[in-house]
Amino acid sequence: MIMSYPPAPPLTATWIRHIEEVPEAVWDELAQTLVTPFLEWSWLHNMERSGSAMANTGWLPCHLTVWQGKTLVGAAPMYLKGHSYGEFVFDHQWADLAERLGVSYYPKLLGMSPFTPAEGYQFLIAPGEDEQAVTLAMIEAIDSFCVHNNISGCHFLYVDPEWRDRMTQLGFSQWLHHNYIWQNQGFQSFDDYLNVFNANQRRNIKRERKSVETAGLRLEAITGEAITKPLCNLMYDYYADTCDKFGWWGSKYLTRKFFQLLHHDYRHRMVFFAAYSDDSPEPIGMSFCLTKGDRLYGRYWGAKAELNNLHFNACYYAPIEWGIANGINLFDPGAGGRHKKTTRLSGYGQLQPASVL
Repeated sequence: MIMSYPPAPPLTATWIRHIEEVPEAVWDELAQTLVTPFLEWSWLHNMERSGSAMANTGWLPCHLTVWQGKTLVGAAPMYLKGHSYGEFVFDHQWADLAERLGVSYYPKLLGMSPFTPAEGYQFLIAPGEDEQAVTLAMIEAIDSFCVHNNISGCHFLYVDPEWRDRMTQLGFSQWLHHNYIWQNQGFQSFDDYLNVFNANQRRNIKRERKSVETAGLRLEAITGEAITKPLCNLMYDYYADTCDKFGWWGSKYLTRKFFQLLHHDYRHRMVFFAAYSDDSPEPIGMSFCLTKGDRLYGRYWGAKAELNNLHFNACYYAPIEWGIANGINLFDPGAGGRHKKTTRLSGYGQLQPASVL
């Protein structure tokens, strides 16, 4: 007897204005399988709910979803942009050239996690689905959207390397930038890691780490339930203060509410590296990282005062030491800037391309 089955429902693309239009569990069934934490529902929802990523800030949510019947089989967090701020990819030359040619560069359609220059963006596709078929349906929907709405083009930033290769085969052009990535080479301890340096470098790093202790400070890693609401508020204060020091170039895009919301639903991904002194129960400096699986991502930093070597200890040495102890294989310390002494980065990690499509 030959069995026959009804054909699967066709794929249907739908654009949504708010990620909350898709239930958290439904979205995360696709996002949880990825190595990056920055495409999960709570992180993206908090960006919108806090007023950080919205039309008034030039980040109008315009997320693509693909359904097979009532089942979500594909999704892509995307935004309509009227400027290029908060992307950490400088395409202003393209915009200037477009203006001289009489071409409207903005608005543009952008795929990335807002204000997050961390590699890993890709389409979210349900496990077990035909990835090629869903991808082609999503590209067709994007092309149609751009044509019908007079959008200049679509950009994907900080993409997953394997996904980048697949997309270039489908006709996308790539643009490579550089970022610094630390990779664990089987280190069992921080001292084990130091052995990759020469004697002079080891001496300098040990001196820098010792100087924080000599100043009467101790660095502690704070995770999970130990992360309190006051600490999240303080992290915003430090983040805002660091950004304010650099005026227009300070990249202060996130609101206080965003940090407050993270306490509610994202503490399981967060790690604070806090510097304490015996004189105060409150950290005098702190860095904010996220972790998922065997990866660690540095995001924000700040302190009450300029203290020699505190930044490098809180943002690099302490996270690396914690990472070695907790099975981290890759640490992305975050975007550079004048407040980050990037001249030393090549001493602890590897230079790798950050992908842009």
